[in-house]
Amino acid sequence: MAAEAPMTADPPPVPASAPKEPAPRECRRRLRLTLPGCWGALVLACLSFTPSLLPRGGVLQGLVCGISAAIGYGLGVVGASVWRAFADREARRASRRSWLILLVSAIVLFGVAFGLGQYWQHEIRRLMDVPDHDVLATVACPFVAALVFLLLLLAGRGLRALYRWAARHLARWVGARAARAVGWILVAALAWAAFSGLLLSGIVNAANEAFSLRDTQTPEGVHQPTSTLRSGGPGSLVPWDSLGYQGRAFTGSGPSAQTIGAFTHRPAREPIRAYAGLETSGDTETRAARAVADLERAGGFARENLLVMTTTGSGWVDPAAVDSFEYLADGDAASVAIQYSCLPSWMSYLVDRSKAREAGRDLFDAVYDKWSKLPQDRRPRLFVAGESLGSFGGETAFSGEADLRNRTAGTVFAGPPNFNTLFREFSDHRDTGSPEIEPLYRAGRTVRFTDDPAAGIPPADRPWDGPRVLYLMHPSDPIVWWSPQLALSEPDWIGERPGSDVLGAMVWIPFVTFWQVTADLPFSTGVPDGHGHTYKAAYVDAWNAVMRPQGFTAQDLDRLKDVVSPPP
Repeated sequence: MAAEAPMTADPPPVPASAPKEPAPRECRRRLRLTLPGCWGALVLACLSFTPSLLPRGGVLQGLVCGISAAIGYGLGVVGASVWRAFADREARRASRRSWLILLVSAIVLFGVAFGLGQYWQHEIRRLMDVPDHDVLATVACPFVAALVFLLLLLAGRGLRALYRWAARHLARWVGARAARAVGWILVAALAWAAFSGLLLSGIVNAANEAFSLRDTQTPEGVHQPTSTLRSGGPGSLVPWDSLGYQGRAFTGSGPSAQTIGAFTHRPAREPIRAYAGLETSGDTETRAARAVADLERAGGFARENLLVMTTTGSGWVDPAAVDSFEYLADGDAASVAIQYSCLPSWMSYLVDRSKAREAGRDLFDAVYDKWSKLPQDRRPRLFVAGESLGSFGGETAFSGEADLRNRTAGTVFAGPPNFNTLFREFSDHRDTGSPEIEPLYRAGRTVRFTDDPAAGIPPADRPWDGPRVLYLMHPSDPIVWWSPQLALSEPDWIGERPGSDVLGAMVWIPFVTFWQVTADLPFSTGVPDGHGHTYKAAYVDAWNAVMRPQGFTAQDLDRLKDVVSPPP
């Protein structure tokens, strides 16, 4: 006789209002980590401590570490998924032993990487004469990294949940494969729209509002000019109140004829400075025309030397660039510039390039239109200069090497962004065998590059006749080397012999190097002169090479460097 099956009681009914899963359990499920993902996070987190171009504080290192760990986690998860697909098996739950091995490895590897990172940061600070860092910020590094990693992980899983929800609902009308594909497309488009249309636009708009308020102020120690040779002064066509913060700094400062004469021990003239701010006009073409009209009113086209200066994002003109130009011209100089944004340089560098392009082209075209109509024997020597995004705008007025040579008497571009059209053309088509950090273009017949013009401008053994175009670029300048391609492609400059202020320990690591150099951008001007994106004393030797003035000795140039870039 067959044994009877044991009787089991039916489970009690679940109330309709009861949740399917307790909230704490749901939270733990969302925070659950996979072993392959954790290994990927650990590897990239440790690699994030390798050196980049500039010294990093503890909080910044934590940010880079957290982002790198999140990317590593994603790569680990994807890699494991691909491997399981080839092995044709489902995911297995990791053993307690495997997690213990990961924990011990994480403590050891992260500790070693953290220690090496502090050593490398110390070496970079020593190369650049940067003071020691904040110890408390260093201690905060792991906590910042953990917080950033957690936030990015939750954001990624939130997008995954949204994708699954979309695919599940789309499957009611289309096939499962089509639902998954369309779901990914919708979620990716929504995420991009939220980032670019809401988050990024919100940040940019908030920054514009904040810096617009600053634009109404006047720098400390700057006063409205009393000279008719300055915009905003008596008889100027551009009102003082419309110049903006940086415009008032430009026209309300600078060396006088007396100051220049006292330095050179020769008769000197009062330099002319013309400028138009955002409030001067609503579009760059009209703004450029107003600035050029004020330049002409002040007699700028009757001077021996005329400088067209394309500003950085906020309208800033590096005083060292224009002061050096005026000193070496014995004051017989005129300079003109316009503002096109309120944002700081590094932010404009990322989101405001079109305005820089328009400003550079419109200003030079307006100047060149007046200049070209003068009799040839009465034209001033026409120079062009720009730093950072200003070099990008300055380049846009020209089609190439021959155009720069034919329409200017000389050019100085400092810290050119990696996306500059002409800079990339000259660098990408450099002479065979020349390094990217100091390329040679057509044997240096017109265009040359240098880190330190005082140490020589290669090639020293080749003639440099006619108008000269000089690029200043420090090996440690992230503005020069940052590019989205850093994420997946190793550039030539990393594989080459490092520059004088870059550690040889810097290597290219997919994804990690991109975020390291990206994090360097906002702090590129926070290092001493001669490093990063700080170009001051170098302008003296750069203008001396391009203008070729008479009567200045090496000792005079050294004294001038102390004037335009006072020692700390």
